Amino acid sequence: MTRLPVLSDTEVIRILLRLGFQYAPKRGKGSHIALCKVGKSGHRLLVIVPKRKEIPRGTLMAILEQAQVSREEFLRLLGRE
Repeated sequence: MTRLPVLSDTEVIRILLRLGFQYAPKRGKGSHIALCKVGKSGHRLLVIVPKRKEIPRGTLMAILEQAQVSREEFLRLLGRE
């Protein structure tokens, strides 16, 4: 199993946008970005990405869980299989 790389917030957001996520309506000031998408089962998925130069691997795994994206699919979209 390939290890997840340490990525910046802009790289993670770029991949999530490619997966069909959109910026959520303005949720006030803060150090996080909210993205949303209607999931396969019809419910709304909300993903929160912290604004950081480097997002830790554990945080990235939590983001992938929220987005219901597998590690393999994420790495494929990142181009690092």
